[in-house]
Amino acid sequence: MSSPEHKQKIWNMIKDIKVGMLVTVDGDTPRARPMHLVQDEYDGTLWFFTRRSAEKVFEAQQDSQVCLSFSDQEEGVYVSLSGTANLTKNQELIDKYWNSFVGAWFPEGKEDPDVVLLEIKIQQGEHWKAKESKAFQLYEIAKANMTDKTPNMGENEKFG
Repeated sequence: MSSPEHKQKIWNMIKDIKVGMLVTVDGDTPRARPMHLVQDEYDGTLWFFTRRSAEKVFEAQQDSQVCLSFSDQEEGVYVSLSGTANLTKNQELIDKYWNSFVGAWFPEGKEDPDVVLLEIKIQQGEHWKAKESKAFQLYEIAKANMTDKTPNMGENEKFG
C-alpha cells in the first residue's frame, strides 16, 4: 500500500504518540477506545494486546474494517489509518511484544488464555503535519479570514 519510506514517515509520526484511538463498529454505532502500540517499528501492520473476551474483539470479528487515529497537538501531528483487524494467539509474537507495561494489564501473565494480539493491516490513511509554530498558524488563520483564502497549515497527504 505504501513504500518503505512512506511507512517510515508514518512510524515517525506515531511512534512517540504511542496511544491511538481504535474505532470499531458495534451494530450501526462506531465506538472508539484507546489502544497502546507495542511494536518498535512499522511495516504496514500495527499490533496491540487485548483480551479475547473484549467487546472490541467481537466487534472486529463482525466487521474487520477498523480505523485508528493518533494525534499530538503540541507537534501538530494528526494521523488516521484504516485497515483490517485480525486476532492472533501466536505465542512467538506475544513473547516478542510482551513488556512490563502490558503485564500490568494482564496480571495472570502472557500465558493467560484471554491474552491475544490484535493485528491491524493498514490499507489506507491520511496524515497532517503543521509546518510552523502556533503563532504562524494563528497568522495563517487571520490572513485567511481577511483574504477569503484557505490557510496553509502544513502538510496533508492521503495514501492507499
